[in-house]
Amino acid sequence: MAATTASLPRRPAGRSFVRLAVTVRYTALLLLTALFVAPLVYMAVTSFKTQADAIASTPQWIPHHPTTDGYLAVKDASNGQILRWFANSLIGAAAQSLLIVVTASLAAYPLARMRFAGQRIVFAVVVSTLFVPSVILIVPNYVIVSRLNWLDSLPAIIIPGAAGAFGVFYMRQFFLGLPVELEEAAALDGAGRLRTFVQIVLPLAKPSLVTLALLAFLTNWNDFLWPLYVLFSADHQTLPAGLATLQNANAVRYDVLMAGAMIAAVPVLALYAFAQRYIVEGVSRSGLKG
Repeated sequence: MAATTASLPRRPAGRSFVRLAVTVRYTALLLLTALFVAPLVYMAVTSFKTQADAIASTPQWIPHHPTTDGYLAVKDASNGQILRWFANSLIGAAAQSLLIVVTASLAAYPLARMRFAGQRIVFAVVVSTLFVPSVILIVPNYVIVSRLNWLDSLPAIIIPGAAGAFGVFYMRQFFLGLPVELEEAAALDGAGRLRTFVQIVLPLAKPSLVTLALLAFLTNWNDFLWPLYVLFSADHQTLPAGLATLQNANAVRYDVLMAGAMIAAVPVLALYAFAQRYIVEGVSRSGLKG
């Protein structure tokens, strides 16, 4: 009997611990996901509630009487200009993100690959601007925009932020992680710096470029303070600034407020869902080398 018991294979003691650790990990991830997703779900649900259900003391995760009155009220309260605000925000954010990708990649590549006098000093100056609060730049940027006669126009929300230190730093970290042998092989084939950059480096940098473009898009899309200073007429307002006027007029209409928030959030969520694969790859491949 003792021999029979001894011959039975023993279950590894560490396997149970690994399974427990995996279970705890996924449980924690599910709880965190629910914590972050719940406000978005409740916002979407509230946008389809009636005015009475939206202010009910008992939270309703499923509307008893689903309606689109909140979205219709947003359209009426904005005098039908909600689509104009949406278009202004979309054009401004897309144009600025494109400019940031272009300027950041063109500035970061020489700082990562080329050697010139004062290179470290230039990079240090660029990075040091990250520590300057953006609020400090409002007055000088306003003066520049005013002298260029860009006030109350889309260039006022596109051009001032078209070059930033974060994009340069982010793309430089990615370029430093690329194998130098690829560029050396291109040079042996007779390719110049510009051709190597366009045909070799940029295609490899696609994940980081998409990530940077998305971050720039989100920053411009959610910007409230700067458009409030430089855009005056209702036709030229962006979505955050325009929705703020609706919030002042509909402080107790939570269905209207949530409908406006959904209009602003859906494009961003859709864009993130589309570019999620590039974002994960871009973040994981950037900063490999300091």
